[in-house]
Amino acid sequence: MTRKEADDARRIEESIDHAAERIGSVWPLHSFVTANPLSGFEDEPFHRAVAEAEDLFGGRGYPHPSVFRRAWESGRIDADALRTELAAHGIDRDPDTLLEEMAEAEAERDAAEADDATEAVDRVLSKWLAAFLDEGQAKWPMPNREDGFYQAWRTVAPHDGDIPGCDDADDLPETAIGALESALGDYPEGRWVEILEAHLAALPGWSGFINQRIDDDVDPWQESYPITLVQYLAVRLALTDLLDAPVDLAADSETADPDADGDDVPLPEIWLTAWEKSYRERLLEGIDDSVSESGDAADRPAAQLVFCIDTRSEVIRRHIETQGPYETHGYAGFFGVPMRHRGHEAAADTDACPPIVDPEHRIVDRPDDAEAVADRDRWTGLAAAARNHFKTLKSNLVAAFTFVEGAGSAYGSAMTARTLSPSSIATLESALEDRVPSVPAVASPAVDYEEYDDRDHAGHDLPQGLSHEEKVEYAQNAFELMGWTAFARLVVFAGHASETTNNPFDSSLDCGACAGNPGGPNARVLATICNDADVRATLRERGIDIPDDTVFLAAEHNTTTDEITLFDAVVPESHREDLAQLRADLERAQAGAAAERTASVGDGEEAVDEVERKAADWAETRPEWGLAGNASFVIGPRELTADRNLDGRAFLHSYDWSVDPDGDALEAIVTGPLVVTQWINNQYYFATVDNAAYGSGSKVTQNPVGNVGVVQGNGGDLMTGLPLQSLNIDDERPFHQPLRLTAVIHAPVERVTEILREHEDVRTLLDNGWIGDLTVVDPEEDNEAFHYAGELEWAADTELDVETTAESEPATPPAQPADDD
Repeated sequence: MTRKEADDARRIEESIDHAAERIGSVWPLHSFVTANPLSGFEDEPFHRAVAEAEDLFGGRGYPHPSVFRRAWESGRIDADALRTELAAHGIDRDPDTLLEEMAEAEAERDAAEADDATEAVDRVLSKWLAAFLDEGQAKWPMPNREDGFYQAWRTVAPHDGDIPGCDDADDLPETAIGALESALGDYPEGRWVEILEAHLAALPGWSGFINQRIDDDVDPWQESYPITLVQYLAVRLALTDLLDAPVDLAADSETADPDADGDDVPLPEIWLTAWEKSYRERLLEGIDDSVSESGDAADRPAAQLVFCIDTRSEVIRRHIETQGPYETHGYAGFFGVPMRHRGHEAAADTDACPPIVDPEHRIVDRPDDAEAVADRDRWTGLAAAARNHFKTLKSNLVAAFTFVEGAGSAYGSAMTARTLSPSSIATLESALEDRVPSVPAVASPAVDYEEYDDRDHAGHDLPQGLSHEEKVEYAQNAFELMGWTAFARLVVFAGHASETTNNPFDSSLDCGACAGNPGGPNARVLATICNDADVRATLRERGIDIPDDTVFLAAEHNTTTDEITLFDAVVPESHREDLAQLRADLERAQAGAAAERTASVGDGEEAVDEVERKAADWAETRPEWGLAGNASFVIGPRELTADRNLDGRAFLHSYDWSVDPDGDALEAIVTGPLVVTQWINNQYYFATVDNAAYGSGSKVTQNPVGNVGVVQGNGGDLMTGLPLQSLNIDDERPFHQPLRLTAVIHAPVERVTEILREHEDVRTLLDNGWIGDLTVVDPEEDNEAFHYAGELEWAADTELDVETTAESEPATPPAQPADDD
């Protein structure tokens, strides 16, 4: 390659890197991770970003006017809050008139129509992307994938009847860079980024998936069958030439709302802000402003249970606390251990920490008892054979015919039971599970560094196991972040997982802090660490005195059924009575939580039956609501909200400012969990306001592709977000209330200010409106609430109250008060 060719290649690659900054990452379905689909725009104010994203992706950025109308008429948007926001922007028209104006503007909103040739490029390209990126589903894999996407496609393109004018591979440029040089050569270099950005945005699902795969350093599929954005764009632009489609897709595009590019906040954002402030006021009304720090109970609690900060934990925590003298706490569901995990019987490692955190250790499950393992193998072997057989039936038409002919009656009976009597199937599956030894009963995580003969790396990129110092660090971090100074006889770390049947999005209901995987393994690792006598001795030297009679155990919270499974093998006989009482109380808490979530069903027993039916019913499009409804993140002691029903809408992270003098624990929470909850919140927000662009449409018309994602119909772009059924009550009415995150922190204002000053990335999320509101309840100022006003400035709530007396006519009160905020 000549110096000029090298320089040309470098300039093209730099242009692609710049163009890709607006494209988010899309994770495969088997480890679905919620993320802000507009993460590439977070350096801009919210209103400007959604306008640019509408121009680029065609997606709406605000709730539909009908959603605002329902929120207004039901009282979710407070009349005073709306009046204040309107007055602040010089608007004096009445709400009904404004709603009609927004409805008229919405009716005029036209989606950009792609020309037929560009649609043909999208269709053909999507077909070959699905074939190349397949992760083991296809029976006839695409040939030559090991050569990379461009070379593999170049080989098969002459055999594709959808591609005219390509009879031989030599008709195409020899390299990906050559294809890009040929396509971009007629355009000035100053336009390359805009042109390439438009082509990446034409199929944002596939582009985002490629982005994610490139960033994953240990993806075995990427290692075996590499694809880059250079190769992707080379194929796309080669197809553009062959199908006579325009190269410059950005030439005629116009910003959907030109005014939104400036400093003027559009009317929908004013309504959105009023709705968010209405929610904030109701949330703060329930905060106990007498709390100064975490209170140590006069009597030792019967048990302490630590749950993920996930909004679904809020419901079960309330019901557990009503059963007796129990403490519950919130902590990010990977329990602070950044690990990659190889489960017992697992075919591959999985990351078990948030995408914002890099795994630092590899932990492997090791068998405990050979006889128990053999017993489990006998039962699971039968189940595995059945699963593999049914998988064959789904993908092999001939096998399906012969099987049904030979075993039709038995097969038909089984399918009929699964369809017409899912409750009986749930009972049968439960009975079978009772016979099969669970993984925790036969294998344990090998936590100690010394347990690995090949402890350094052994062909892996991570050290295996944990050193003593690392174990102490993770235990100390957990207790310091949660502000613990006292311990019960039983301490339970409860990870969480969902249970669902025939659901491509099942991993979206598992633990996001564990990269879309169940949280049980992380809970088991931390419990093992905390039971280590040497770890306790070192912790005692550091001021964390764990009593000798405290036993740590792990558990897993099934968020579909609210059942909590205790992994109790480590509990000694001396604690068996405590354990039996806890188990009985957890069953009662499950019944109460299930009854709350299925209010129309009846008592607790009937409610448990109903949620178990949902978990077993393969026709159930909505086994559980997941994190739908999420709206706030409360960082502080449980006493702040202990007596308040937060309706499963709040992330709850335990924190005690009084035992964190340097603010290090709070800094870790603000820069970690707060950022991740913002991702989750914005994923739900955008998938609700425009499910076609930022979600994945109806499950009814979805098709899984390549074990990596879903498409709508028989092809096209990889869908990027949550399905309609996870967000809406029906096609028109959202269950999730699309609000940006409200954060509440119980800590001195100055401490929070210093953290924001040190971390520009978090400050940017606040200043640009990606986090809707931050309120600090300052224990050093009699728990007065201070609202973040931007640029490291704060306004006391008393000052905000004065602002509401602005001279303007009051808005018409809503028809009725909200009953669900």
